Amino acid sequence: MKFKHSFHVFVDNFSVIYKQLLYRLVVLIVSGAICAAGVYPFIKTLIDSAQFNTLVEGVKGFVSNLLNGQVTELASLSEKVQTAYSELIELLNTKLTQAVLSGLLLLLIVIISKWFTGLGNYATASVINDKMALRAKQPFLGTLIRNLKTASIYNAIYVPLSVLYDLLIVVAMFFLFFTLLNSVLYFFICLFLFVLAVVFAITVKMTFTSDWLPALIRGKMPQGAAMKYTFSRKNKNTFNVMSNFAVIVLIVFALNSAALLLTFGVGLLLTIPSSYAIIICFEFVNYYDREEIKYSVDRNTIISPEREQPLSREEFFRGEDN
Repeated sequence: MKFKHSFHVFVDNFSVIYKQLLYRLVVLIVSGAICAAGVYPFIKTLIDSAQFNTLVEGVKGFVSNLLNGQVTELASLSEKVQTAYSELIELLNTKLTQAVLSGLLLLLIVIISKWFTGLGNYATASVINDKMALRAKQPFLGTLIRNLKTASIYNAIYVPLSVLYDLLIVVAMFFLFFTLLNSVLYFFICLFLFVLAVVFAITVKMTFTSDWLPALIRGKMPQGAAMKYTFSRKNKNTFNVMSNFAVIVLIVFALNSAALLLTFGVGLLLTIPSSYAIIICFEFVNYYDREEIKYSVDRNTIISPEREQPLSREEFFRGEDN
């Protein structure tokens, strides 16, 4: 039922996706321009190198043979890719200082851009919560400005933790990929295990941070209390939440992959902001259900728990803060 209600809430708030899209495009353009100015010279050096071109050609040949069903040549192409990768690492070692500085600059740009996109996610969450609680239609930009202080503090805590976790996962997946590639397992089994590990890592992250935004926005908790609340798993049916997130992650993967391949990337303009929105919808539905709070999934449907927790007088008359 949580997944069904989340989908209805998502459809009911679909208009906010276009506003989040415009916001994300602005952040992407600005961060992309800064990245191009600061990191592009080093990236161009790598792109123009013979080692990188050999690696790209090897990967292209591997994918082409895989899609065409020519599995007999995959072993030799895999060895070619590994050799080219080793040569590229040797090249990076010769430009270690430039690589480190470019990497640090890129990391800083990623953190800042994620902080700004996090402000947009917070505003989206507030808009969705207002609609669920009192059918209040709040403007995206006004909500963004009104919650700027709280959202800034939240993202100042969440973004570094998220980036650190993502970096650890990227490094772990990087070594896992080449470990599986060097194993005696068939390629498709290696690919299955790799994707499974990625989905599991993302699902764990979402499960343990799913209550953070609802606790801040709907629960009116201070930052420290909300952070403590989200990592506390007491009476939260963690396995059920994790299984729902696993389904959502797989659907998000499938939709974004289809948008990339079938629409040449154009569909990503909708599927990427939609992916964040459906996750936020599930987080709030899960919070409302567990806290036994009445909420609306559309104009004509209100979900009432067996033991309803009514709004306070202040919450009722200040719908924009719920």
